[in-house]
Amino acid sequence: MEKVIEMKGVTKVFPGIIANDNVDFDLNKGEIHVLLGENGAGKTTLMNILYGLYQQEAGDIFVKGQKVNIKNPKEAIGLGIGMVHQHFMLVHNFTVAQNMVLGHEPKNGLKIDMKKAIKDTEELSKKYGFNIDPKAVIEDMTVGQQQKVEILKALYRGANILILDEPTAVLTPQEIEELSEILRNLVNEGKSIILITHKLKEVMKMSDRVTIIRRGKKIDIVKTKDTSIDELAEKMVGRKVNLVVDKDECKAGKTVLSIENLSVLDNRKLPVVKGVSLQVRRGEIVALAGVDGNGQTEFIEGITGLRKTESGTIILNGNDVTGKSPRDIIESGLGHIAEDRHKRGLVLDFSLVENSILGSHYKKPFANGIMMNYGKIREHAKSLIKNYDVRTPNEDVNASALSGGNQQKMIIAREIDKDPELIIAAQPTRGVDVGAIEYIHRRLVEERDKGRGVLLVSLELDEVLALADRIAVIYDGEIVDVLDRKDATEQKLGILMAGGTLNKEEGKGGESHE
Repeated sequence: MEKVIEMKGVTKVFPGIIANDNVDFDLNKGEIHVLLGENGAGKTTLMNILYGLYQQEAGDIFVKGQKVNIKNPKEAIGLGIGMVHQHFMLVHNFTVAQNMVLGHEPKNGLKIDMKKAIKDTEELSKKYGFNIDPKAVIEDMTVGQQQKVEILKALYRGANILILDEPTAVLTPQEIEELSEILRNLVNEGKSIILITHKLKEVMKMSDRVTIIRRGKKIDIVKTKDTSIDELAEKMVGRKVNLVVDKDECKAGKTVLSIENLSVLDNRKLPVVKGVSLQVRRGEIVALAGVDGNGQTEFIEGITGLRKTESGTIILNGNDVTGKSPRDIIESGLGHIAEDRHKRGLVLDFSLVENSILGSHYKKPFANGIMMNYGKIREHAKSLIKNYDVRTPNEDVNASALSGGNQQKMIIAREIDKDPELIIAAQPTRGVDVGAIEYIHRRLVEERDKGRGVLLVSLELDEVLALADRIAVIYDGEIVDVLDRKDATEQKLGILMAGGTLNKEEGKGGESHE
């Protein structure tokens, strides 16, 4: 087979850490090759070298048999390599067409030829079966559509080799199906694709070959058809991984969170949460399931005091916290694992020492009046890092230096350590690898078993079905049904999440067409 990429003996060192240790990787023409590994294994670093964002300390790169030295992304693009990053690089208040041609603008005399930009975008979109409006503004689009724009942008710049970093981290099950189809179409057109991921179900479904990296070293390379999910998980983590959540029957106690008729507006002042009522009891996990963009984010922001509520009441641990400040709500017994760890969970430019006390920074023993007790804070950070297996060179590194999974573990450590009565866990395993997922799931079940209430918000149906004792489905800002876990199936939840209703008499999921 023709090899379009060969990386031989690539080594990359950052201060205090060897990110890639003598790694080999190759890509055949017309294949989907998955680069699999835990968070912080060095997958993204390796691909950032191929894309010219980093330079390796040692090793060689060959593109179509020619040895190359890729100094920057412009050179990578010149070689036909495109990369879609995990956090998209789009200008939010620009249209699709404006984003497409940014830096490669077609000119009509001295002016930018927007007509041509729109026409080119439309033609490319049709060619690859993307349903994208060139005049749509990025900030009004779903995450799945934005991702398609990123892929189109790379194709517009002439990419034959596409690197996709965690492409399914923020997609709904339907969008993942769609992406899978798009990638197969691209391969049929003669493109070659590298997927960086740690979602094993998708690896099995989307890839031809898998290269596994662990702690910076290449462990193995396998054909997808010759392996299994359990085998990949074990190679990736270095031990057997329990992919099923072990939990006892729920022993629900008194209500810890009671929400009645809650309404919340979005940023455009339109109703986005419409009269929602929900109870969470001690000792149970209630999951809020739904397709992204149905009001989950605003609902959680309303409960946690990060967004003003329009009407309704929120009773937490016996206290009416409606309209209270986030600090007052935390004081009433809330631990909040925020959906966006970069925006709400961590201050990326602060050290782990400083991040470890966010939300308790004003309390003893960390503070006495305006004086901070740095000895106690450091001790606290060290114990969180040890107890929650946060992989870091030391407690003084900035949060931004950690991989996504370790950033998430740090947030979970801090929030659970506050000893809350209610834990709100919003997308707790987004962008997190199988070893960390197993760990996070176990911690949430442990907290439930200690008699805390857990409100889980997740787009991952597998996660909802694995953890929840009851499942509330949200659609268009309203809770359309609440199911006991034993009555829930992926099919039933899928129907409810798409706005259908279940035919209760037959006990089968029948869709209503009103």
